[in-house]
Formats: sequence, C-alpha cells, structure tokens
Amino acid sequence: MEAGLLQRITINPEVCHGKPTLRNMRYPVSLILDLLSAGMTTEELLTDYPALEKEDIQACLLYASRLSQTKTIHKLWCDKVYY
Repeated sequence: MEAGLLQRITINPEVCHGKPTLRNMRYPVSLILDLLSAGMTTEELLTDYPALEKEDIQACLLYASRLSQTKTIHKLWCDKVYY
C-alpha cells in the first residue's frame, strides 16, 4: 500500500520547477504539508481542492515521514550568501 501511495508523488521538471507534486498536477507536496501544519483538516483540503483525493494527502504525509528518516544530511557550501 505504501508503494502505491508514494507513486502519487511525482517529480517532473515541467511541473512546478521539478518540485515534488501530486499526480503530476500543480499541487506541490510542500503546499499540502504547509496547509496541514497550519491546522487545515483533510476534509477542508478536499473541499477546497476538489481535484485531490484522500490518498493524495496520505501520500504527502508518507513522503514527509520518509524524508524525516534520512540518516545523514550533508551541508552544501556555496560561495554566496543569500538573504
């Protein structure tokens, strides 16, 4: 079941500049996670975004969970500082 959910997360350079999105639509995973963390419920999301399905929201949560299980994070260095 988890593999099926994760297949809903797509990365396409032609959609949202290659950010992870839901089913190749212009709904970035980050947007859904931001709305959930702000207190929006699944039902509210589905009402406000009728193209989404309950499984899409579950996929976003699973994706975030998998990312948080990363064992190591490497700091990237660049020669410029952005503010």
